[in-house]
Amino acid sequence: MARQPVSKELWLQLQPLIPTFTPSTKGGARKLAVSDEAALNGILFVLHTGIPWADLPQSLGYGSGMTCWRRLRDWSAAGVWQRLHQSMLIRLREHDQIDWSRASIDGSSGAKPPGGQETGQNPTDRGKLGSKRHLVVDARGIPLVVLVSGANRHDSMVFERCVDAIPGIAGLQGPARKRPAKLHADKGYDYKRCRAHLRQRGISSRIARRGIESSERLGKHRWVVERTHGWFAGFGKLRIRFERRLDIHEAFLKLAAAIICARFVDRWC
Repeated sequence: MARQPVSKELWLQLQPLIPTFTPSTKGGARKLAVSDEAALNGILFVLHTGIPWADLPQSLGYGSGMTCWRRLRDWSAAGVWQRLHQSMLIRLREHDQIDWSRASIDGSSGAKPPGGQETGQNPTDRGKLGSKRHLVVDARGIPLVVLVSGANRHDSMVFERCVDAIPGIAGLQGPARKRPAKLHADKGYDYKRCRAHLRQRGISSRIARRGIESSERLGKHRWVVERTHGWFAGFGKLRIRFERRLDIHEAFLKLAAAIICARFVDRWC
């Protein structure tokens, strides 16, 4: 029997986002030998297990690995994965399940064997080629932002980009909200410009000071972002960055972020 890893909530949010036309159809009607839902299941199977696309079992009924890869690519080009993550965040805010009292930011490096965009020599791993995942999460670890950089870039170099990428999330009465009350960060972000960037946006900073504060004090709140990194690493395709193409790797990251949000939706909404 074919495994059905896609949750009902995830599919309900994704289905209306899927474009009628894709780049591969060249403006013509879409002729699908494999349904969108089956292709999504194939994509999820590869994401969860980490198997090569070519090894996707035909017996599962998801189509070939190349079919699923093309669907992932086309939906990425159409902005589907980013909008899916956003729609899951909106579902959470509709039920007041995003905790804006504080957010946390952190980066995590991973090996990246084949090279490609946003990779670099990791100074903490004997100069091996690597890629880095950057997260901003709410007080419970819900991923608000996921970005990619080369492993040779210091976390603080993408600080402003991460903060500015926090999306405006509607769902409750009043304007969409995009600013947490406070942002927690470790000593890697202990720079005046990082604190100034937060002040300009009306966000309080709680950044550990090098040579002054023990990192254990911030651990009371920052552990949630480390746990969320662990959730991302739980997806076999994200434990190591296998994809040379940045758009494909980012598509997997955004889909994983949406899945993590969907778990909170299933439990709390």
